[in-house]
Amino acid sequence: MAVEKNPVRALAASNARLMIDWAVAALAKPLPEPVRLRAATILADDIGAMVAGSLEPQVMRAQQGLLQGAAAGVEASVFARNLPRVDKYSAASANGMSITWCELDEGFRNASCHGGAYTIPVLLAEAEARGATLEQVLRVVAIAYEVTTRFALAYPFPVFNVHPHAAFATIGAASAAALMRGYDAPTMHAAVTGAASMSFAGPFDTAVEGSLVRNGWTAAGNWVGMRAADWALGGIGGGADTPYDVFVGSFHTNARPAALIDDLGTVWSVANGYHKIFACCAYAHSAVEATLDLLGRMQQRKVDEIAEIVVETGPSGCALTTVDPQTVLAAKFSMPHAVAATTRMGTAGARAFTYDTLYDAGIAAMRRRVRMAPFKDLPPFPNDRPARVTWRFADGAEMTAVCESARGGANQPFELPTLLAKLNDNAGGVFPALPPLMAAIINGDAALAARPWRDVVAEMLRNPLPATA
Repeated sequence: MAVEKNPVRALAASNARLMIDWAVAALAKPLPEPVRLRAATILADDIGAMVAGSLEPQVMRAQQGLLQGAAAGVEASVFARNLPRVDKYSAASANGMSITWCELDEGFRNASCHGGAYTIPVLLAEAEARGATLEQVLRVVAIAYEVTTRFALAYPFPVFNVHPHAAFATIGAASAAALMRGYDAPTMHAAVTGAASMSFAGPFDTAVEGSLVRNGWTAAGNWVGMRAADWALGGIGGGADTPYDVFVGSFHTNARPAALIDDLGTVWSVANGYHKIFACCAYAHSAVEATLDLLGRMQQRKVDEIAEIVVETGPSGCALTTVDPQTVLAAKFSMPHAVAATTRMGTAGARAFTYDTLYDAGIAAMRRRVRMAPFKDLPPFPNDRPARVTWRFADGAEMTAVCESARGGANQPFELPTLLAKLNDNAGGVFPALPPLMAAIINGDAALAARPWRDVVAEMLRNPLPATA
């Protein structure tokens, strides 16, 4: 009996091949200047997130464990204080563990996907090991990000059941490794499809519940993607239909094959990335901005007079319902905590999501006053993540603020000085040479473009400040 052909499945396979053909060819061409600028900015932001995450106690222990059996002094650097250069697999996994920990890494606005977190730890390790130039690094940042995010666009989850870190990290890592190693298109295709078959079924609610293994998915995904790239050289890879079968067949996503190739090479995904200055889930950022607006208008009022906080927001924000988070990660995915901590502390920076804030009596009491509600007449993209925050005081008075779209995306980008200040906050206290060197890279210092990446890294990480500084 003849098997009925699935035209969508066939188109997805064909378009994936066309996209990878494009990626390999694009590697030989200079990036357009706006794309280079965005690639450099994403690289800087994510390296800063790695360094910030490396200071967390669980990350320190995990990185030390990863490096116990690693080959020392051979290939690549871990962006953490006083850790040795090790083999590239261990370095990529160690940096992958830290990059998302503080919720300060860059993300992709058009789909649920952190293209930098899935690609940058691998491409940095490969670049250092292979002696690639800074210019090559920036090309791979942009192109690997493109491949990764287009898979996320092509296979969107209708509901949040699988977390994107689990779903797309292996694909991003394999793409980055294949491009940095200079694979031809068939070999890269084998690596990427093979990596897709090893995506993880990590539940999205793992993050909301605060299980810290969620931050390990990028570490594991980096290793798996690099090994998929290794195996592809020996002819071990996935099939043309593997990504479709994984995402549509197993994860029950939708399928939009055209997203793999539409406007390829003219519309770049790095142009639609977003940056965060608040150390929590992006779906809470509009509520945080509205809360900060209210704080700026308080005059003689006191936050202790607030009897109820009503947060009206979109479906994704309404899913962040945890009232008593038990871990720092759960706090970052808790709308009640994000709003309560911002109200009490006047900030949603990293210090609003430390372990101590989980048990702060004032913040805990404020969390219980937060009530969630759907935002009526939800506007279209890019204002599809709005928030209306209303403070109701014990005497019956009310104050309301609305944020239609949080800052940081392509529609309301942060100015470069803001992002460089964030980089200095995240990394300057550990590696003082890193922020000014990354600023020069972003600004297009021509003398740096041809330098080997390993030399650039050595300069970034020289003379780290002691932990007590």
